[in-house]
Amino acid sequence: MYIMALNCGSSSLKYQIFDADTKKQIVGGNVEKIGLPDSFITQKYPDGTKERKETPMQNHNDALNVVMGMLRAASVDMNEIRGIGHRVVMGGSKFAASVEITDDVMREIQNWRDLMPLHIPASLMGIESARQMLPNATQVAVFDTAFLQTMPEYAYRYAVPDAWYRELGVRRYGFHGTSHLYVSKRAAVMLGKPAADCNLITMHIGSGASGVAIKAGRAVDTTLGMTPTAGLMMGTRPGDVDAGALLYVMEKLKLSPEQMTKHMNKDSGHVGITKCFSDRRELEQNRETNADCELSLKMEVHSVKKYIGAFMAELGHVDALVFTAGVGENDDYLRGKFCEGLEELGIKIDADKNAKALGRLDAGESVISADDSKVKVFMIPTNEEIVIVEDTLGIMNGTYNPDHLKMDYSFAK
Repeated sequence: MYIMALNCGSSSLKYQIFDADTKKQIVGGNVEKIGLPDSFITQKYPDGTKERKETPMQNHNDALNVVMGMLRAASVDMNEIRGIGHRVVMGGSKFAASVEITDDVMREIQNWRDLMPLHIPASLMGIESARQMLPNATQVAVFDTAFLQTMPEYAYRYAVPDAWYRELGVRRYGFHGTSHLYVSKRAAVMLGKPAADCNLITMHIGSGASGVAIKAGRAVDTTLGMTPTAGLMMGTRPGDVDAGALLYVMEKLKLSPEQMTKHMNKDSGHVGITKCFSDRRELEQNRETNADCELSLKMEVHSVKKYIGAFMAELGHVDALVFTAGVGENDDYLRGKFCEGLEELGIKIDADKNAKALGRLDAGESVISADDSKVKVFMIPTNEEIVIVEDTLGIMNGTYNPDHLKMDYSFAK
């Protein structure tokens, strides 16, 4: 029996097929540039080989059809795909755990289309297509926001008119929750303590970025907000910015909400400062000759350090600081800068350990703090797909527990 993990982005589709018994991936791949003439799919195999196919795909339904064809060509029996776990970016306050997808669940997800115009339509089309192509498979929604729904009201509320919250749902939701859940469980294992006994700061830093304060195993605060544009500076998103400044720019430039949404999601962050680079590798390569690259990196370091300090104040005691995702797993330069000068807070990095802890070189889970660091510092490669797979299996088998501290995750052992 197989379980598929499916992640539909605005113009992309990522998929992985897992063996339900061993929970090992047998094949996976990415579809990129959906809706463009040069769309293509790359299928990857456990031995490292890849297969690329260029073919027009106008939407996610076309993309999933191509995926199914590639899987059949790889001798994957479609009848053995008994469950499909869908990553859904937004579940609001309605969904604090993964759920089997029903028509009512689809309607609830549909309610967030206006807030997430790039992601929700893609997710809905992916779900509908999967239901049609594999009607006998159990479809499960795994929400990016679910792990963060344990935040107390004083942490997730904004100080805005109460009616905005009551009638429009204006509040902090947070994102990247599946990643934060996974690395928090692994951090507990590395600490040799139950997850419920751990206070952690988890930093998911990739093109998008977020930090989470975790107290006694549960999320109590996050850097992201109602949308994925708040908090830490990112590749193309600004992080924290004065709402009044946005209103000022909208008025002066006569921008529509749609135009401002594009600027906040695509034209800000590192690419906004440098005018050309969103990838940290390019910023670091050019930082000594390009003042904008140097400034942009310093801005991100300032952003991350500020939130680490804030979360430490909020938690009181911190067992470990965790870095994950593309930058967090692979950029020893930035990890070092994020921790530089935090010795008085109990965070002390070991330069040699940090330099060797590179996910791209298959370093795996690593301790990068000095032996005398009061707070442990970890690099933990994230694995959102295994969370999706185990949640899907749990719902199919009737063993799923919506309280993640009571859920029997294999990776939490």
